Amino acid sequence: MTRPSSPIFLILAMCLAEILGMTAFASFPALLPTFRHEWGLSNTESGWIGGVYFAGYLLAVPVLVSLTDRVDPRRIYLACMAISALAAAGFALAAGDVASASLWRALQGVGLAGTYMPGLKALTDSLPTRLQSRAVAFYTSSFGIGSSLSFVLAGEVAGLLDWRWAFGLSALGPLLAIPMVLTVLRPRPPAPDSLPSTRLLDFRPVFRNRRAIAFTLGYTVHNWELFGYRTWIVAFLVFAQSQQPEGAIGMAWAATTIAALVNLVGLPSSVLGNEAAHRFGRRPVLIAAMGASAVAGTVFGFSGMAAPFVLVVALAFVYGVTVIADSATLTAGVVAAADPRYRGATMAVHSTIGFVGSFLGPLAFGAVLDAGGGETSGTAWGLAFASLGAVILIGPVLMMTMARRAEQDPAIT
Repeated sequence: MTRPSSPIFLILAMCLAEILGMTAFASFPALLPTFRHEWGLSNTESGWIGGVYFAGYLLAVPVLVSLTDRVDPRRIYLACMAISALAAAGFALAAGDVASASLWRALQGVGLAGTYMPGLKALTDSLPTRLQSRAVAFYTSSFGIGSSLSFVLAGEVAGLLDWRWAFGLSALGPLLAIPMVLTVLRPRPPAPDSLPSTRLLDFRPVFRNRRAIAFTLGYTVHNWELFGYRTWIVAFLVFAQSQQPEGAIGMAWAATTIAALVNLVGLPSSVLGNEAAHRFGRRPVLIAAMGASAVAGTVFGFSGMAAPFVLVVALAFVYGVTVIADSATLTAGVVAAADPRYRGATMAVHSTIGFVGSFLGPLAFGAVLDAGGGETSGTAWGLAFASLGAVILIGPVLMMTMARRAEQDPAIT
């Protein structure tokens, strides 16, 4: 079959493949209240299972993404889509407690490690430089669509059948993505003269790139906040509904559907954040977005114990805009700052360090929730969301400190 050569078609197809590959991504957080009840999980155990997905990601991403400098990223991408399907099916068939659930969720994280950034590397390698930044914005923003779709599918399928069917059917997404990528993405092995001069996993050239590391540190605290919020938002909305008087507006709204819609607003927010960075500069936009997110998240967290549910939902949408507004700008900044010979290695470091926050955020949130009084305490929920705000405020300080002596960002058309 002749593969389409249009850059726009390629960008759209890779975004759709990313969305399909993430159908199991949010299945556990979407059904967290079910698992807490059925398995008798503590909040810390719940946070662990939510975060171990990213532990699997962290273990695999340094090798898998670094390899994209040395072998065709398409090969890694396709193999790991198959792993994503296997892991979702395995959870459906074999998960029954903390240990087994952690194993399959960690393997799902390995699948993401071999598809998310390798897919972005394959996409940007296939595009002219002038299109790369905006391609990054759309690709990274599609992450929000994928997670939203995952929330909706998990909630609807579990409601009609049960959670095992929800995980089992989510394995179909990665299986559909495989033939799509085979069709649209041409094989592109690295040219011999573009291969890195260092050994695999030698990241010293990356760490000497101060500008790239500054964006990576910002990405770390961004992920801490984002995935803490994404893991716990359904459980928080269920709590907020429980505090409402009978007959209050919104009591019949499904928490998983609200969470999915909130995540969807991330697509325009992330893209517009990147466009603002083109106009005003990355650092000022990132500082403004992170500060706004800290405030919005804290207000949202404390709203659950007293505010009308319709106001809680409105605040969720505000937070959904601010929490993701910095995402594309951070990753586009890393891609632009990377030495082309070490772009894969740079993205590996970006993912590895950045997704430490993805692992720790859900776990720390659960620990703060337990320490503050548990899931029945509105104050505990407020403190847990405030802890996310405190972490994201580290981002501007880190970036200004690390980037002070770095050269000014290049203009990207």
